[in-house]
Amino acid sequence: MGIRNYLIEGVSGTGKTSVCKELQRRGYHAINGDRELAYQGDPETGTRTDGFTHEHHIWHVDKVKALVANLDEALTFFCGGSRNFSKFIVLFDGVFSSVDLDTLNRRLDQRPKNEWG
Repeated sequence: MGIRNYLIEGVSGTGKTSVCKELQRRGYHAINGDRELAYQGDPETGTRTDGFTHEHHIWHVDKVKALVANLDEALTFFCGGSRNFSKFIVLFDGVFSSVDLDTLNRRLDQRPKNEWG
């Protein structure tokens, strides 16, 4: 979807969804990968799995490749975490993946109990 494509990734609570919403608010093309590309599957094979575990939170590689190949947008930001990012990370022009410990702890403390990303 973008001539230039960037991945904003990180562990739970680092603000990926918040960054995605803010990019969209500012008019950028941003995809919430955790909501639009993710499913439960084996990170190596992509085969769907039952139940929910963080270890099986992966993105559809073919969908990521198709979105990157589409050149309708000047910039596209893919936001979210994936256990199979090694399968598509080479497609991106850049990756952003950092958060300071104080911010991470504050965001995790503010989450409702039993909520995951």
